Amino acid sequence: MDTPPHLNMYEEYRQLAADIRAAQSRMAEVRAEASSDDDLITAVVGSSGELVELRLDSRIYRAPDSAQLAADITDVVHRAAELARQETFSILSGYLPADATPETADLRADPMLHELDRQLTGEGR
Repeated sequence: MDTPPHLNMYEEYRQLAADIRAAQSRMAEVRAEASSDDDLITAVVGSSGELVELRLDSRIYRAPDSAQLAADITDVVHRAAELARQETFSILSGYLPADATPETADLRADPMLHELDRQLTGEGR
């Protein structure tokens, strides 16, 4: 006897929800680190690029150029954020279209939207 379609849909939803929770858990653990070329500045960011830690070597105070220091810190944080984006993309890649790239994907919405589209069209069953 075949399972009624609405029960299959419910089980697919439960599996999708479990998969998304697992991905969220993995994303919560993402930490990406980048350093300046001279290793005086190090930034650690989380999966969304949020700054988690900033380390400044005391030698940065030898050159009192606050504008350059700010630019260097910004650059290092952006590099760390790009590494975090790539790692997050790899976690979510199974929920994205095959042609998605880390540069083009909206990692906050695209995975869920793509998976909903797959569910609606019956793709992947």
